[in-house]
Amino acid sequence: MSARRFVQLDVFADRPGAGNPLAVVLDARGLDDGTMQAIARWTRLPETTFVFPATRDDASYAIRMFSPRREVPFAGHPSVGTAHAVLEAGLAQPRDGLLVQEGVAGLLPLRVEEDGGIRSIAVRTPRARIVEVDEDGGNAVVRAAIANLPAGALPPALVDGGRRWWLAEVRDEAALRAAQPDWDAIAALARATDSMGVCAWARASGAEGHDLVVRAFVGAPAAFEDAASGAANATLAAWLKSRDALPGGRDHYVVSQGREVGHDARLHLRVDADGEVWSGGRVQTVVRGEIDW
Repeated sequence: MSARRFVQLDVFADRPGAGNPLAVVLDARGLDDGTMQAIARWTRLPETTFVFPATRDDASYAIRMFSPRREVPFAGHPSVGTAHAVLEAGLAQPRDGLLVQEGVAGLLPLRVEEDGGIRSIAVRTPRARIVEVDEDGGNAVVRAAIANLPAGALPPALVDGGRRWWLAEVRDEAALRAAQPDWDAIAALARATDSMGVCAWARASGAEGHDLVVRAFVGAPAAFEDAASGAANATLAAWLKSRDALPGGRDHYVVSQGREVGHDARLHLRVDADGEVWSGGRVQTVVRGEIDW
């Protein structure tokens, strides 16, 4: 087999161009690791996913995720986007409203909801753990990385939820949107702490229907601002829950991300009664066709 079904999606988007792009190869049987990495490098998108038949009866399908540089054990927007592509292609159907993704991070359920013909998908993210809290600002590497970010109330924290992020509250929405990251310092922090970089966040003004604003500054292996990160937002939700600081004290809230890099994503975060974090939103299919490798 050389030609395989292939789609490109926009994830966490209510319209094409608003969210985070993703490529999906819908039948990846027969592709080895080197070929999948080569395809992901060629698409030059944040991630490319590869769909396989499930190897377990309790899974809907299996998935591998690759950035242009390496395999990724878990990421939010590829999980949500791939579920959308699998549903559109008729490769799986929800059971009791859930799909189950089999991958490097284990079995992860995805909740599928439809309202007025509009589909929303959320993945239950790997349970996060708090690795370090810089309560007194004594970590010089952290302090350098967030020096350009006017501080909010909560201290910076390193949280691991499938991907490891430093979470830094900024004083307000206007300050975060205007912030200019120190890329060298963020890259140094990412390398020193084996993290993705800095996920900066602020409480929103309330005028536009979102509760938080997030900017995710990736420091390694490449430096860039992520348009919409389900995993970063999931670690943030877990951190806020641990500090009893969820927006408005509610278990569900909406995040605006990506506007500063030409996108306008909306992510929906929910913390359920068991403390599990669900990260999701809408997905737009932009390209349908085949890839002949």
